[in-house]
Amino acid sequence: VSDPTGIVEQRLVLSFPAAFIAAQLDGHATLDDVRNAFHAQFPGAEVSLDDVSSLVIQLDSAGFLQTESYAAFEADAFSEFRNRPTRAAHLAGRAYPAEAGALREFLDGQFLREGAAGRRPSAEPGSSVLPGIIAPHIDFQRGGHSYSHAYLRLYESGRPHTAVIFGVAHAAEPVPFILSRKAFETPLGTLEIDHDFMDAIEPACDFDPYRHEFTHKTEHSIKFQAVMLAYVYGPGVKIVPILTSHFIDPPHETNGARNPVSRFLDACRDASANAPYPVTIIAGADLAHVGRRFGDDFDIDDAAVDRVRLRDEEDLAHVCALAPESFYASVMSDDNARHVCGYNCIYSALRTVSGRARSGGLLHYGYAPDPAGGIVSFASAAFGGAETSRVRIGAMSEISLEF
Repeated sequence: VSDPTGIVEQRLVLSFPAAFIAAQLDGHATLDDVRNAFHAQFPGAEVSLDDVSSLVIQLDSAGFLQTESYAAFEADAFSEFRNRPTRAAHLAGRAYPAEAGALREFLDGQFLREGAAGRRPSAEPGSSVLPGIIAPHIDFQRGGHSYSHAYLRLYESGRPHTAVIFGVAHAAEPVPFILSRKAFETPLGTLEIDHDFMDAIEPACDFDPYRHEFTHKTEHSIKFQAVMLAYVYGPGVKIVPILTSHFIDPPHETNGARNPVSRFLDACRDASANAPYPVTIIAGADLAHVGRRFGDDFDIDDAAVDRVRLRDEEDLAHVCALAPESFYASVMSDDNARHVCGYNCIYSALRTVSGRARSGGLLHYGYAPDPAGGIVSFASAAFGGAETSRVRIGAMSEISLEF
């Protein structure tokens, strides 16, 4: 049992009978109701009222019931986050090393492992910054080789002043975008916020982009991009962290009227195009999430992998064509049956990079198993302008594939 909001950080492991009891705690059932439901589910098994009460007390004290105890956890967590000037390196020491030297060595290895770019960023970066890239947000252990393709291409093109990073709000808060003005800590240094860019895009919000800012605390989709930027450039690059959440469906203009998504993304596009310094757009996005772990009723076999790959190919062709509306329509043509978590994120990046990018190309595509049963697919891509014409739309068979 875990809290995806990050308010309660500890995890609990429950036996199946205890999990059943916990599932009955809906705010209305009495202790007698819970015990009776248990006996109906497990004939012949015994559970006392004291047993039920003891579990309730344990769950409550740990912050896993909607009670005054949880409200106290919530108030403390919100207060701590609100009062910190920076966003802490929440996953340091868990998803990647917390010490700078160990992290650099670890990321060096991601660029050299099988399926990776094959070399580390070393020479001075170029002088013509890519308009944008797509990189995964899966953990480095499973997808670090794919990150390497996007970030090596970005580094070799040049050094951006600002990286506008679109990530995924997996908690799906009820606003389309969530901003934060907190600098992002990494073991390799702290990436500061481009407040001028923030000032340019905030007026386009007819929603409160900071109401759900706490979502940034534990969300990893932007954090991993911040780590990679600090690794390839050092902490000097400024960032604009934008989590994509709930979208109007479809998100584009309807009957000539711009909806909140369009207004905001137009502002991001204009701000990046008119900035007096080089800006790159980054989408930290994974693709399909398929298998029993993600609610499907089938196991993963070669046929399932092929189905995912073919549908991903269809979607990515629209990405490389710099066609955000077609990409969105492609993902939703089967009601997003593959559970593509990054589609709003990629859509936003494509809308924002439009006008500055002239070509797009895939750099890497692959998938990784989920330990709970399933697969997650991901890709790296780059978007170039006229001065970076070597980034071209390519057939899937011509890029680095991993299946």
